[in-house]
Amino acid sequence: MMISLYSSATGMTTQQAKLDTISNNLANVDTTGYKKVRAEFQDLVYQYVKNAGTPTAQTSQLPTGLYVGHGAKLSATTRIFTLGNLEETGNALDLAISGDGFFQVQLQDGRIAYTRDGAFKVDSTGRIVTSTGNPLVPNIVIPTTAVAINISPDGIVSAEMQDGTVQNLGNITLVRFVNPAGLKAIGENLFLATPASGDPIEGTPNQDGFGALQQGFLEKSNVDVVKEMVGMIVAQRAYDLNARAIQTADDMLRTVSTLKR
Repeated sequence: MMISLYSSATGMTTQQAKLDTISNNLANVDTTGYKKVRAEFQDLVYQYVKNAGTPTAQTSQLPTGLYVGHGAKLSATTRIFTLGNLEETGNALDLAISGDGFFQVQLQDGRIAYTRDGAFKVDSTGRIVTSTGNPLVPNIVIPTTAVAINISPDGIVSAEMQDGTVQNLGNITLVRFVNPAGLKAIGENLFLATPASGDPIEGTPNQDGFGALQQGFLEKSNVDVVKEMVGMIVAQRAYDLNARAIQTADDMLRTVSTLKR
């Protein structure tokens, strides 16, 4: 069977994976704190017919080899953690990280997850929580008598009380990772640490390389719609070309099978 049939089939599979990745990026173009994903590919094994450097005579050798490739495969999907645009909301509990870092939230099973989504709310007990009810870590409780909330760029949370006094409620800390691309996405704008990401490094916002907190702002998705659309066109054209290569190989086989002796 012709190798081109299998090579082109792997090409169609990889371009389908690229299109799936682009589609997910476009679906999350308006998701707060979303980081785009890039599909990466590798070529497959080669059939070595003749190796480069093989002697052809006593004083000569092949300057190049004769290798036949067997297509491509999806090797990785890498998340790109560039900063998205900051959008002003005016909501006191909306927070954006202007720079490096992740918020910490506690899941229902006790695990700590990490997010760039700073659209926080207050639950019935006054705790600052995510849109799905996961509490912020460290735990900060807003008093029922508070009339205004202030969060400084370095994470200090204070409340103005009804009697005009100001009460310190705690400090928001951030974490960062040596390899954030190694984090595991679990949905709901959350990530979990993995051996590839390394252990979380905790620190104070606006210090030691951590980003500053911006109250009343949200970080938008870093997806560039124009680039994603161009990538979609390229993937479609590459898919069409691989499909055409399969059709051409099939026509060649049909021609051979109909030859008369």
